[in-house]
Amino acid sequence: MGRLRYIVIMSADGYLADPDGRYDWAMPDDEVLAFVTERERTADTHLYGRRMYEEMVGWEDTISGRPEPDLEFARTWRAATKVVYSATLPAVTTARTTLERTFDPVAARAVVDAAPNDASISGPTLAAAALRAGIVDDVELYLVPQLVGGGLRALPDGVRTGLELAGERRFGNGFVFLHYRRR
Repeated sequence: MGRLRYIVIMSADGYLADPDGRYDWAMPDDEVLAFVTERERTADTHLYGRRMYEEMVGWEDTISGRPEPDLEFARTWRAATKVVYSATLPAVTTARTTLERTFDPVAARAVVDAAPNDASISGPTLAAAALRAGIVDDVELYLVPQLVGGGLRALPDGVRTGLELAGERRFGNGFVFLHYRRR
């Protein structure tokens, strides 16, 4: 039985996109991306909302000529099973991907429990629903040394749960990784 991990790169004030919808300030450097890739290898199933899936699709066709950390992340991403939850996405366009029209927390948890390793959940709307349903086991935050003053919140309002610190790491570019487990 795997663990469901909410993974998010966010500003120091808690946003994954600024008021203009931009997140260029959150791009990881090679050191951070290599760490993210290593963490992602332990999650062979990814649960996405529509917008996050649309952002991630670019990793399907990453071609040679890109830096090796990008290529390694792309290989890891392509090898994973992906489930996209969307009522509006016409179809999925990537391999190893299924489309679910509604998010059912019980069914999503069954996907996680059936996975050979951990699963990750990404996208703030989908993650908020999973957090509210109590099916998220771990919260993994990559804090960017940037204040953006508003935008799309990485963590939902109205969710209270105890967390314990399970791991942390500081990076040369000022990013900080914090891994929490639900108590």
